[in-house]
Amino acid sequence: MRTYCSFLGLHQCATIIPMLDKTIPGRTINIPPRSEIIKSIKEGGDLIAGVFPIHYPRELLRAFGIHPIEIWGPPRVDPSAGVSHLQPYVCSIVRNALAFQQSSGLDIVDLLLVPHACDSLQGLGSVLLDFIQPQQPIIPFYLPRADGDVAKEYLIAELKTLYIQLKIITGKTPSDDELQDAIVKEERYDEKFSELYIAREELPLSTESFYKLVRSREYVPGEDFVNLSDGVLDQRTDAENSYTGIILSGIVPEPMDLFTAVEDFGGRVVADDLACCGRRRYSAGRSQDPFERMAERLLSGPPDWNRGNSIGQRLDYLVEMIDRKKAKGILFYTVKFCEPELFDTPILRKALQSKGVPSLILEFDINDPLTNQALTRIEAFMEMIA
Repeated sequence: MRTYCSFLGLHQCATIIPMLDKTIPGRTINIPPRSEIIKSIKEGGDLIAGVFPIHYPRELLRAFGIHPIEIWGPPRVDPSAGVSHLQPYVCSIVRNALAFQQSSGLDIVDLLLVPHACDSLQGLGSVLLDFIQPQQPIIPFYLPRADGDVAKEYLIAELKTLYIQLKIITGKTPSDDELQDAIVKEERYDEKFSELYIAREELPLSTESFYKLVRSREYVPGEDFVNLSDGVLDQRTDAENSYTGIILSGIVPEPMDLFTAVEDFGGRVVADDLACCGRRRYSAGRSQDPFERMAERLLSGPPDWNRGNSIGQRLDYLVEMIDRKKAKGILFYTVKFCEPELFDTPILRKALQSKGVPSLILEFDINDPLTNQALTRIEAFMEMIA
C-alpha cells in the first residue's frame, strides 16, 4: 500500500493500492474517485474549476491555487434537465454537461471554464453566461484556429486575459517566477503522461485500466498522478504481441468497456487519437516568458481540428502512428452530432483507404451502453483486418 499527498496541500492523505495482480488477465488499478479528490481539495482550502473540453492551461489555474476537474459529459446523466436550453442535435457531451449543471452537480465548483473548442461548447458558454447565469463565474477561453506565429500571439493575448480574470476572482497575483514554477511542474506531469504512452505495451494493465489511469489526469492532482504512474511503470513486463492492433480516434471512449469488447474479439487499442487523451500529449515550452511558454505548450500537441489543424496534417499524423505501432486499422468512435469530427472523418477515411488502411466508424451517445449492433460491427471489423 502507498499513500498520496498532492503538492496542492491536501487536507488529508488518502490510501490507494496501485499494486497490480499480475496473475489475473484484465489487471486493474485503484484510482481515487473524483468525489474524494474534490473533498480533499476543498478541505485543503483550494478552489476548484469545472473545466469543459478540450485544451486549456492547467498551469495557469494551479498558479492561482485552483484545481481543475474536467467535465466530459459526464456519462450516465439524466439529460432532461438541460434539453430545454439546447437544440436536439447538440452532442451528448454538451447536453449532459448542462443537465449536470442544472441538476446541481456542479454546485461544489468555484468557477467554470469553457474552452470554445467547437460550436456546441461555444453555445454552452453563451447559455451559461446569458441565460442560466449560475452562481459561479463563467470564463470562456478561446483557442486560435491557425498555426504559426499568429496563433501564438493570439493565444498569448488570450492567456493574459484569462490571468486578469482569475486575478479578479481570487484576489491573487502570481509572479512570473510563480507562473514558471507551475509551468515546470505541469511539464513534468505531462512528461509522465507521455511516458505511460511510450511504455503502454509493457505495462501490466488491461487496456481499459490503462485508459482509466491516463484519464485520471483529468482530475487527479499532478503529484498524485505521477505517484500512480510510477507505481505502474515500476512493474513493466515483457510486451505481449498476440493481438491485432488498432488505432482509436475520436473524442472520448465512453463507455470504457469498449476496450474490453475490442480485446474479446482478438484486438487491442495500441494507440489513440482521442481528444481527451492522445491529442493532449503536450511538449515542454522553451520561452522564459511564462505566457509565451504556456502558448507554446498548448500549440505543441498532435494535430487537432479545434486548433485549426488541416485534415492533411491529421492524415499524416495517423499514417505515421499506424506505421509506428504496426496497427491494422482505425476505429473512428464518434459522439453523435459532433460536427467537427464528422466533417473530417469521411475525407480521412477515403484518404486512409487509398493507402490501404481499413477503418470503421461508430457513432455513440455517452449515455448509451455498447449496443449489440456496435459489438457485431466491431467483431466483423476485427475479423476482416486480422
